[in-house]
Amino acid sequence: MSVPTTMRVFIPLTIRKRNGRPKIVPPADVAPDTGGVDPHVLKAIAKAWSWRRKLESGEAATLADIAKAEDVTPAYAGRMLKLAYLAPAVLEKLVIARVPPTVSVKELAQAAEMPWVKQVAVVFG
Repeated sequence: MSVPTTMRVFIPLTIRKRNGRPKIVPPADVAPDTGGVDPHVLKAIAKAWSWRRKLESGEAATLADIAKAEDVTPAYAGRMLKLAYLAPAVLEKLVIARVPPTVSVKELAQAAEMPWVKQVAVVFG
């Protein structure tokens, strides 16, 4: 008898919508555990805090300097910088408890302009 030359591997992937776009999600035991929080959200928050520190320390004089250094538009940099001013309760749920938000990154930046007491309800539904 001959040995088969092909092998079939089954990987259970799921398709979920993240920020309005379909995303293929690997099984939980293969992917790093972000607790359901989109890694893009976590990266955007980290980037916002980095930019905030640069402005506060004087490493960057203006938001335009940061935008030029990061090769993004000043409008994008300004919108993302708002994430550094989210309520502490929202940041704790996103970063520490890893509770996924019910809004996109853009809507999360808009929520940062609201009073802290309203942000939790808007971000997590």
